[in-house]
Amino acid sequence: MSATAEQVLTVTAPASKSLSHRYCIGAALARGQSTLRHILNSADLACTRTILEAVGVRFTPLPEEDSWQVEGIGQAPQGGQGKALVCNVGESGTTCRLLTAVLAAGQGLFHIYGEGRMHERPLDDLCRALTGLGAGIVYEKKLHCPPLLLQAGGLNPHMVDGVSCIGMDYSSQFFSGLLLAAPLASAPLTIELGGTKAVSWPYVGLTLQCLEDFGISFSVESRHKIRDTNSPWQVLSPTEWRSLDDAQPGCLRVRITPGPYRSGNFCVEGDWSGASYFLSAGALGQRPVKVCGLRADTLQGDRVMLDILERMGAHFELENDTVTVFPSTLHGVSLDMGACPDLVPTVAVLASFATGSTRISNVAHLRIKESDRINAPACELAKLGVMIDQLSDGMLINGTGGLVGHEHSRLHTPRLPAGVMLSTHNDHRMAMSLALLELRDPSLHVRDRLDDPSVVRKSFPQFWDVWSHLL
Repeated sequence: MSATAEQVLTVTAPASKSLSHRYCIGAALARGQSTLRHILNSADLACTRTILEAVGVRFTPLPEEDSWQVEGIGQAPQGGQGKALVCNVGESGTTCRLLTAVLAAGQGLFHIYGEGRMHERPLDDLCRALTGLGAGIVYEKKLHCPPLLLQAGGLNPHMVDGVSCIGMDYSSQFFSGLLLAAPLASAPLTIELGGTKAVSWPYVGLTLQCLEDFGISFSVESRHKIRDTNSPWQVLSPTEWRSLDDAQPGCLRVRITPGPYRSGNFCVEGDWSGASYFLSAGALGQRPVKVCGLRADTLQGDRVMLDILERMGAHFELENDTVTVFPSTLHGVSLDMGACPDLVPTVAVLASFATGSTRISNVAHLRIKESDRINAPACELAKLGVMIDQLSDGMLINGTGGLVGHEHSRLHTPRLPAGVMLSTHNDHRMAMSLALLELRDPSLHVRDRLDDPSVVRKSFPQFWDVWSHLL
């Protein structure tokens, strides 16, 4: 399928939020100067930079847009003595989880707190692992949640015989945080995947990629039999661990050798999560959409958006670092989205315009994101007449069957009644996914009907400007 240049709408993907956090942390811990290019400029990243600056890191903006020179501290972070160093993570779960682990590898007192729903988002798996390695943690309000007082004395793997088991039932960032902290430990540390399931595993691959780029020595090992102590561990080659899109508790571990982070020059790739709204716009709208700046061989789990679109009947072309998605008639599918939960609000909107039903499963942990991302899409799409059944681990969306270009499509397309407002539920991904609604109803002007369109500043401040090019 092809289209003329005049027909195609072209946008560029934002920088990867996940990698921007990780590379800022890596450069901060390295000795000497690093250059970071194409770093996401968002509220979440500002929280990460502010805390790193508080422990002595210097971030200097460069003339090239979204680029920084970073003067790293070359050691573990130093907190307060007697009085805790203030660490406001805002509403950034990534900042909270990754830096709680990294700060625990340092010395001194740190007061970690946030805003919005952050004080309802649990850290128990991570904090259990950190206390086992010698950290002291006092919860100030709700058990296992921020705000908390962290007494850091360095990570001591000898306290757990060199092996720390950590679960990922609610977030892969627990595992990733410990991976980033482990090079600062006093001895080699093996981090074993525990718990009952591993959500969002591909994000761990991004963390390993970051460690590799910063010169950290590690090995990834797996075994076939779950929790069978007699089953031998096998070292995976870089090609093998890069190709992992899932992991089973008890069957995977990473051995980290302590060592310094190495400074260097890095460029962050485009974000498949942020691009998902534009890719979906190509399928729902009246003109093809080309998204540039996406790495085809990425370790980002949200690249699966292409697979989801294809399964739902969308047509696209992939060439070098660009993807072009064409207007398509969509149908319902059954999706396990445990590895790509950030895509759920977007897929819920797509499914609303599809024929038949779409079931999204294995995302029970979405209840504790920036919003309840099972309830929030159900509530907002119900305002347009879409029936969504909330399930214990996901949702069932009953598609309306709107057809692109069909003369009667207006009879089948969900529409927001006049005077009814939409809520972002203080969630950036809700705001951006709801923008898709106006592709089938150009008179809607979603930004004007949202209670807080500025919430996109959390991960994609330029979203509405970029989105305007698609209308």
